[in-house]
Amino acid sequence: MTGLAVGDEVEVEIGPIGHGGHWIARHDGQVLFVRHTATGERVRARVTELGPGGRFVRADAVAVLEASPDRVAPPCPYAGTCGGCDFQHLALPAQRKLKTLVVQEQFRRLAGLEVDVDVAALDPREDGLRWRSRCEFTVDAAGRAGMRAHRSEAIVPLDDCLIASQRVVGTGVLQREWPPGSTLDVVAPSAGEPVVCVLPGTDPVPTVTERVGAAGFAHDFAVSARGFWQVHPRAPHIFVERVLAEVVPRPGERALDLYAGVGLFAAALADAVGPEGQVLTVESDAVAGALARSNLTPWPHAVAVANRVDDFLGVARPARRGPDRRRASRPRRPRPSPLLPPSADVVVLDPPRTGAGPKVVEAVAGLRPRWIAYVACDPAALARDTVALGGWRHTTPSR
Repeated sequence: MTGLAVGDEVEVEIGPIGHGGHWIARHDGQVLFVRHTATGERVRARVTELGPGGRFVRADAVAVLEASPDRVAPPCPYAGTCGGCDFQHLALPAQRKLKTLVVQEQFRRLAGLEVDVDVAALDPREDGLRWRSRCEFTVDAAGRAGMRAHRSEAIVPLDDCLIASQRVVGTGVLQREWPPGSTLDVVAPSAGEPVVCVLPGTDPVPTVTERVGAAGFAHDFAVSARGFWQVHPRAPHIFVERVLAEVVPRPGERALDLYAGVGLFAAALADAVGPEGQVLTVESDAVAGALARSNLTPWPHAVAVANRVDDFLGVARPARRGPDRRRASRPRRPRPSPLLPPSADVVVLDPPRTGAGPKVVEAVAGLRPRWIAYVACDPAALARDTVALGGWRHTTPSR
């Protein structure tokens, strides 16, 4: 078999969608991960990158020979060059169906589960554009703001970003000249004016206010302009609404909010369990943890703990390779925090994209909660962590 090289072009039949914005194709025994195409298409694909040992290649569809009925003209003129969007060449219903298939495939492959899931719009009035309330842009050598190309350090200067909200682009961030090499964090909070943070340069980083109201709960949250918050303006409301609807926290119960950020779920849980109950939030980021303590002031029975979740639970961290990359360091075995309760009624997990990890999930299950709510960033991480729950019953949230 003659392996492909970067720059080669081949005609391929496109197979199923993969996780990561690409489709799977094969050519002379090699696997290709092809972007900007669709299942069933025949395309001419240009090789852009070789995987380790040539076991697979990454490629881009540069000519469509047989088009999918779902293919449309991308609304954004930068689609295909900017690394920010993967599916704009497909009709919106097809995009959501593809995301549904990705979630189902990850659970099937990694957890051995068939899940009934449906990817839907957070707001049915949306057309898939102008929704993102937080954007990060990079500045090129000429001082122009833009996005990096896919898997590249190259910067694509932008005049507009169609997934950014009008309030984000209304700051003029894409029309001004900036210090070359800087990074721009633009935030359009739900309460107050948008802010632009220039990094390095903006010091101190401002705090913005995010207003959340759902299921009878309402609160204003202080959030760092560079801290984590959901980028879709409806997401915090929907997540709180769904978590409360599924776990139904009861007065007097004990709840844990792990990877708590600024205390979004902790505040809603504290409001529900009342002063007879207890809520512990655990967050390792110092800025987010300090803001959580401030945000939870109205609920004295909610305690914000500054700690890593694995350390709090007494879970050993994975072994790390030493400087010579031959000998792994021994995993650290912390003792559980003295604040860790012997049991919990409700646990909310909202880990980063890498997931909580099986040891953390097993420790959470060991607290014998009646309900665990897992808010996931990545379907593969969620599927892997679901395996660690063993005999727990997986449910899909009601709509």
